[in-house]
Amino acid sequence: MDFDVVIVGAGPAGLSAACRLMQQANEAGRELTVCVVEKGSEVGAHILSGAILETRALDELFPDWAERGAPLTTPASRDEVHLLKDAEKAWKLPDALVPRSMHNVGQGQTNYVISAGNLCRWLGEQAEELGVEVFPGFAAQEVLVDEDGIVRGIITGDMGVGADGEPKDGHMPGMELRAKYTLFAEGARGHLGKRLIERFDLAAGKDPQHYGIGLKELWDVPAEVHEPGLVLHGSGWPLPDDTQGGFFLYHAENQQVVVGLIVDLAYTNPWLSPFDEFQRLKHHPLLKRYLEGGSRVAYGARAIAKGGINCLPRMTFPGGLLIGCDAGTLNFAKIKGLHTAMKSGLVAAETVFAALADGDEGGRELSAFTEAWQASWAHAELEESASFGPAIHKYGNLLGGAYNVLDQWLGGRLPRVHDATPDHARLKPADQAQPIDYPKPDGKLSFDKPSSVFLSNTNHEEDQPCHLKLTDPEVPIRDNLPRYAEPAQRYCPVGVYEVVEDDAGRPRFQINFQNCIHCKTCDIKDPAQNITWVAPEGGGGPNYPNM
Repeated sequence: MDFDVVIVGAGPAGLSAACRLMQQANEAGRELTVCVVEKGSEVGAHILSGAILETRALDELFPDWAERGAPLTTPASRDEVHLLKDAEKAWKLPDALVPRSMHNVGQGQTNYVISAGNLCRWLGEQAEELGVEVFPGFAAQEVLVDEDGIVRGIITGDMGVGADGEPKDGHMPGMELRAKYTLFAEGARGHLGKRLIERFDLAAGKDPQHYGIGLKELWDVPAEVHEPGLVLHGSGWPLPDDTQGGFFLYHAENQQVVVGLIVDLAYTNPWLSPFDEFQRLKHHPLLKRYLEGGSRVAYGARAIAKGGINCLPRMTFPGGLLIGCDAGTLNFAKIKGLHTAMKSGLVAAETVFAALADGDEGGRELSAFTEAWQASWAHAELEESASFGPAIHKYGNLLGGAYNVLDQWLGGRLPRVHDATPDHARLKPADQAQPIDYPKPDGKLSFDKPSSVFLSNTNHEEDQPCHLKLTDPEVPIRDNLPRYAEPAQRYCPVGVYEVVEDDAGRPRFQINFQNCIHCKTCDIKDPAQNITWVAPEGGGGPNYPNM
């Protein structure tokens, strides 16, 4: 099938680009064919974010978003930032010591506590009304590149292939979706984006991308503790001193709160389990007071590209663009990425439409995008916070935070900080690190992985090829187990990876791919870089409600 533009991923960046493309085409009275492919079973099924939305990009895309029924109903009303000293005590930071970028109230704008998945569902509806063809349940599996090295579209994955690689009854081969320009908006560590960065050397001269894993739960809570719009952030306990990260707890509408923990994937202790750290966190009195007596209704996790401008690759290549978190546009200093991802999609759409309207037949490298992106407020925002993540890596949460407060006070005049060590290279050998004895979950505030996977509504057809590929199947037991106690058992937030004994009592690496929630942590943190995440059959994975 041939289109003018194919967009991979129905997230904030991809859908914003699709909407803006069709807005321009409709305004100009020009015929334009735009297709969005989404691997989730529906638009929004795989979307996971905190989330606090700064509406700047949405205001540009749909100034009348309120009249259109956008799912923004809970404005942020009060900010608190806490440092957790231990399992019982917390210190509330005075506003003067909180980096300006983390304030959500009183900044001359209104931010909203939202469900990013529901925002994308709404954006998908707007896109379809404008004339975009949206295809959920289709996973982009390969990039179409011609003999001249020009991207010409994508190939969707086959449906109905057995675990043995042979077609089953009802097999449907993948389709070539050809385009004059293809926009890749897969989110953090997109598997096609990763290949494009390597193929076109887009990260040349940049720091390696840095990531966190964000774990999140949605709770129904008692009315007496619910304060719509209350925004809590913090750091400290239970994470060790040498491990960066922080928590969030947002009061949304309908007597619900979202609670989560972001763990920086630059952590060094192979015994650390981000999932179990999150479960411990909820027992702290500061968070427990809002959750106790409530019920957990959803769970999920997702990698976050948090390196910022130092790690942002070139976003152009012949025939296409890399946008949103596929490139890494999140502003970690604000703990927000929706608005910057959306802005990258708007700039992409305006650049592509201008080229096509000028008679462009596709296949060029759109240098005009780079100029427009670098002139945008989103790029300026990332420039201002260039040192935020690296300073925390280098100096820790407390001193790094102080550096960033001072840097923001001085208008970004402090020397820029860099971190050139990839996250996967940070792990210490297991015998040089302290094992961690995690408490058993109580089933009230803390839970195990199986019950959490259940709440993510994750499903994969069991009789299909495993989508978690090992370059060398011997590495996990031969190398990672003796050196790092095979950390995949712990960094995976849903128990995909296990070390079990075979019939002869020897250790065996087991992959429970049916549990996979597509967080991409394994692709990032495996110390041998031996695991590659590829898209499974379309429609598989989690189905997040209100996340």
